[in-house]
Amino acid sequence: MEAETLALAQEIDFSMWGLFARATLTVKLVMIMLIGASIWSWSIIAQKLITYRSARREAQVFERAFWSGNPLDELYEDIGADPSGHSERIFAAGMTEWRRSHRTDGALIPGAQARIDRSMDVAISKESEGLQGGLQILATIGSTAPFIGLFGTVWGIMNAFIEIAEQQNTNLAVVAPGIAEALLATGLGLLAAIPAVIFYNKLSADSDRIIGGYEAFADEFATIFSRQLDS
Repeated sequence: MEAETLALAQEIDFSMWGLFARATLTVKLVMIMLIGASIWSWSIIAQKLITYRSARREAQVFERAFWSGNPLDELYEDIGADPSGHSERIFAAGMTEWRRSHRTDGALIPGAQARIDRSMDVAISKESEGLQGGLQILATIGSTAPFIGLFGTVWGIMNAFIEIAEQQNTNLAVVAPGIAEALLATGLGLLAAIPAVIFYNKLSADSDRIIGGYEAFADEFATIFSRQLDS
């Protein structure tokens, strides 16, 4: 009897594709959902890593130009009113408001400092939204994927017990396939969740550091404006 059971178990395909093909429709849908979530999270991770690397490089290049000692008006003319870089857009927002705050006779309109600060704050807020967009998806996948996988596992084990009851047989050839395909759902859930959680924490920290650099630059730029206004 044991030899017959082992022979039947050896004939069962325990590969991932075999387990998927043998699973019930509900468990298949759960697996497809988790695979899709994993692909989605990795695409976000790759895109954010590239974006953050580009943002750090762009900020370094711009800050070297900003602190080079050349007139800021020349730098503004070089990058234009609608530049492509994150740091450049914050700088352009402040410079644009600075120029708009001058009357035709050259005098400053009252409240220029507050308007310049507000313009740069709005620009930083827009850049922050772009940098942090998609991180919420990683957080959602990281927190929900294990439970979705667990649902698939529970559903698969339930069907495995139903099959055992129908066949009135508890040998390995009957029990193992249903349990294996059920546990595959949990494995896929963890496979989707673990990278999402790890990279969510890393990318959130990277985003905070980049945004903090923008805020520090805006404060330094506002100080320069303040000295100009006081003089």
